[in-house]
Amino acid sequence: MEVRAEFAKFYDVEADALVVTIYEGEKADEGALKELDERTGGIVSEMLGTDEMRGKQNDTVYIYKPKNIRAERLLLVGAGKREEFSLDTIRKVTGSAARFLRGKGARSMAVLRRSQLEIGNSAQAAVEGVLLGLFEPDTYKTENKEERRIHDLILLAATPGSEDALAQGVERGRIIGEAVNFARELSNEPSSTLTPTELAERAKETATRFGLDIDVLDEARMKELGMGALLGVARGSDEPAKMIVLRHTGDETNSNVIAIVGKGITFDSGGISIKPAEGMEKMKYDMSGAAATLAAMRAIAQLKPRVNVIGVMPTTENMPSGRAYKPGDVLRAMSGKTIEVINTDAEGRLILADAISYARKLGATKIIDLATLTGAVSIALGAINVAILGNDQLFVDEVRGAAREVGERFWQLPMDKDYREMIKSDIADIKNSSGRNAGTITAAYFLREFAEDTPWVHLDIAGTAWESERKPYMSKGPTGVAIRTLINYVCNHAAS
Repeated sequence: MEVRAEFAKFYDVEADALVVTIYEGEKADEGALKELDERTGGIVSEMLGTDEMRGKQNDTVYIYKPKNIRAERLLLVGAGKREEFSLDTIRKVTGSAARFLRGKGARSMAVLRRSQLEIGNSAQAAVEGVLLGLFEPDTYKTENKEERRIHDLILLAATPGSEDALAQGVERGRIIGEAVNFARELSNEPSSTLTPTELAERAKETATRFGLDIDVLDEARMKELGMGALLGVARGSDEPAKMIVLRHTGDETNSNVIAIVGKGITFDSGGISIKPAEGMEKMKYDMSGAAATLAAMRAIAQLKPRVNVIGVMPTTENMPSGRAYKPGDVLRAMSGKTIEVINTDAEGRLILADAISYARKLGATKIIDLATLTGAVSIALGAINVAILGNDQLFVDEVRGAAREVGERFWQLPMDKDYREMIKSDIADIKNSSGRNAGTITAAYFLREFAEDTPWVHLDIAGTAWESERKPYMSKGPTGVAIRTLINYVCNHAAS
């Protein structure tokens, strides 16, 4: 998609469609809206306040061949209350508009800027919204595949003089939007295609294309390092496990390193503690944490923040076989801790344990891990909020702040010391499951054991990484959740 900014009058811009946001209760009695109403023969004022256009989010009015403007179509899109208008509203409005107009066969769209939000951030949000909105999970369809494309996005700025900020916002939005969609494509791949080896190959391609350093550990190297937790999970699969490490060196004078660690189970059958058949097909997305890590590193490489970042992706399948690890087994992790296996379907925390230890070995001074880790998080928070937990409140607050800035919702769960008692084992240092009660918290406490004294934040994205229902601004399927937060946190950290 080509994205450009224009400072010409909205009525002179050539596009298949002109998109204009409408606030709740708004009248066409001043500014650009008044001018648009006059040029179109009063059609805007005629529509405002009707059941079709109350200004509420998702209200849409589509006008074909409006008078006295060059655009061939006019799309009015509700934006909600003016006082609640935000960057996230821009994403949703432009995403909804893009999906609607693609369905009408439009190949180009112009968006009229009407808010007073900073122009660079607004442009970034608009580009992200369009790119995220146009993603479809229909890669393997041969019939009824969405072949229509919007090729041109034109952002109409209010006044000249902000070209540099606008250009930077457009480019930043493109980089981030494409990175999130890249992760969504990975999460959508069948596990027969996206094996651990194939994920490592795609990471190599990403590193080569965007200038990241990469190291891929095979099982022999992992064995030398004592990664018994990850290798224990991998035993049941014929596919060899990989530990993928990407590195962005943004500041050679600084020894601080942020590590992003993403769970990469390319298919999760549950192992010997096998999952029910219903819904198991979605377990191809159990590598969404690794996909998010790879996507964030791809964007970070392009944005070039002055900070050192490593992306660590432990990846394997979790399968039942005669070689598979079993309930009752004891695994020795890289850190030396012994782990009693209670449930082989609590495998994500096992592979993350060794990945977190390895990130510390590589010099990480702050660690953020993210994983589709527990079913319990969906019971607690549904598909709305990501669960966030950590061992350093300031760090947790910084990550939550980065999430708010990009419109992602995180909710902090407690980590009282009493929860640690729930994962004590009778025969080993720790057990990998304490049952259903407080499942998200005890899983996080398990990971905390391996972060030790390094500031660490855990994001459980199991409830939010897959959208089961199509929305006006987004398709169903993989969401790419938390990627924009990770990128924003890294950039904020570099700026501070």
